[in-house]
Amino acid sequence: MQRTPDGNTAMRSPRLIPLLLLVVCGSQILAADVPDSVTDTWVQFDPRAAPLETETIRESMHDGIVVRHLRYVVGIWGGKKTRVAAFYAFPKDGRQLPGIVQIHGGGQRASSASVLYWAAQGYAAIAINWGEKVIDQADDPNTDWQGIPAGFLTPTHHNAVTPDEGTIYSIPHPWNSSWLLYSAAARRAITFLETQPEVNDSRIGLTGHSMGGRLTVLTAIDSRVKAASPSVGGSGYLYTDITGVPDSARRMQADLKLYQKTLDCRSYWPLIQCPVMFLGATNDFNSPMEKVIQGFRSLPQKNNAMSFTPHMNHRFTADNYAARVRWFETHLKGTFQFPRPAKSQLHLRTEDGVPRFTVWPDLSTPHQLKSVRVYYGFDRDPRARFWRSADVIREGNQFSAACPVMALGEPLFVFANVTYHTDKPLQLPRGYQASNELTVTSECRKAFPHQLEENGVQPHKQRKRLIEDFNHGWRDWSLVAATNRQHWNFETHKINDPAFVGPRGAALTLSVTTTEPDNTLAVIIDVDRWRGYTGRKPRRYVALVPLPVAGRNSLTLPVEQFITAEGEVLKNYDFATSLILTPGQKEQPNKVDTPWQGEIPVFANIQWSGGEFTDRPRPYLKHGASEIDADAAFRDQFRADVQESVQREARDQK
Repeated sequence: MQRTPDGNTAMRSPRLIPLLLLVVCGSQILAADVPDSVTDTWVQFDPRAAPLETETIRESMHDGIVVRHLRYVVGIWGGKKTRVAAFYAFPKDGRQLPGIVQIHGGGQRASSASVLYWAAQGYAAIAINWGEKVIDQADDPNTDWQGIPAGFLTPTHHNAVTPDEGTIYSIPHPWNSSWLLYSAAARRAITFLETQPEVNDSRIGLTGHSMGGRLTVLTAIDSRVKAASPSVGGSGYLYTDITGVPDSARRMQADLKLYQKTLDCRSYWPLIQCPVMFLGATNDFNSPMEKVIQGFRSLPQKNNAMSFTPHMNHRFTADNYAARVRWFETHLKGTFQFPRPAKSQLHLRTEDGVPRFTVWPDLSTPHQLKSVRVYYGFDRDPRARFWRSADVIREGNQFSAACPVMALGEPLFVFANVTYHTDKPLQLPRGYQASNELTVTSECRKAFPHQLEENGVQPHKQRKRLIEDFNHGWRDWSLVAATNRQHWNFETHKINDPAFVGPRGAALTLSVTTTEPDNTLAVIIDVDRWRGYTGRKPRRYVALVPLPVAGRNSLTLPVEQFITAEGEVLKNYDFATSLILTPGQKEQPNKVDTPWQGEIPVFANIQWSGGEFTDRPRPYLKHGASEIDADAAFRDQFRADVQESVQREARDQK
């Protein structure tokens, strides 16, 4: 690699435009000149072409780690030179270090803690502040998009390719979108890393969360990236319906065709050549699980992995986060042997009519196999789906579990999480305890309604009053701030499972044991969360329950005790998506001003009492909508899946 006198890399590809000197006015750009593919879009930008003009704002030392607050030039658009601020850190005496580019999420900012973490693990790391928020002192030179719509300040993020005030072009164009500016900043961060004397420029990785996850996918097509790990962002396909859920696609783009060709991650996945590890949450709002799997299937190379935390939305547990760290140890350092994702098979035609899921985990690794957990669910919308935990049986090197279905009219989704015990605890970023566990998600399988019926699957229609006896602890719940006495939040989608939907007119009963008097518990039933496509409004019904005496409290909450902030009373549980337990003052501080006192309470025996079991309307349909149209989508998707499988097999055999 040739370096310029100021430490930048000389341009290597003369066919690229030197710096994206987009000084031409939009009115002078013809529609025929607008790029209509990812490749054509990015050929207009060479991240190595011009000096970075790096300025160091501040430098400090932390336990042998050098931390620099700096700023560099991203590019010139419309005659405006844009800059992005960043934190950069590396071990003081480090040489030939692998590099990490870290990309923050929406509403967030670059953090010195993030680069300190990666530097402590033996990397040279840079975290870019694409969102413009203050990252150190208020008067520090900061990210400056020169009035082009981008970041979180003024003007703010511009998602679309459609022109708006301040956009680079006055006609629909990919470079009108802020997403490309942010990805350009990340590519320039790669250029920065490869010019640093302590960095091995052939071992650079890329990671980002949420919006940063999407930016990771957009940027990972850069051939300089040797390993990538996006999280809860970057799935693509968000502008197409969830299969079997009419009108569930996002409706945010006026020029959707151009957007999908040049900006949607669905068009980027097939171009990524480096190994990818996706860190996900099964109920994530920003990257629905099936959309992630769909994108993953289009990756051109096979050396990839996923790690999904069950029941969570936009969060992970330590064993899942460890997969990201170990991924980079494997592909950038060569110091870890990452397990291969488990192979799997879903058997629909069985003697008893109950589907079975079989998993073959990687047992060739030096890491001890700790557990294989199988999860299955039915809700068409992954954001609201409850994932049942199946009973797993081991037979030699294979693990299998029965996955009984409630009805043949709904799909079946199944996956397994395989957890390994590694030699020593891995230090993780702030917010996670050190862990010596590592979880890798298996191949995910699904079966559509017509497949269940054609293979003789027998439905098991038993409804259940007992929601949770805690014999398995909190395994079916999402725990947030689980050790914080005033902000704990425990949530389950179990009451959205067809077996656990509340009977008409039933009361919710539970036992809660406290260590201090004068507390207030908030019991919340979320209804129709993420189901805006039905035309029904998402609502949050809350029952505030005084607990004046310490000790065991037996509660009976009739349906009419659940009330929204606007005073609307819950009528039934048909469209409930989750049940939440949390301190009263956390949920409604205007009504409860006393923080939770004492230890986090102990819950027991959550169940439905009384009422009558009735058939629930399909929760994903509008009132009066055609069920035939919704179900027909599964056959269309099945045909598309078969065609894709044939194409993949042909490609793999080349």
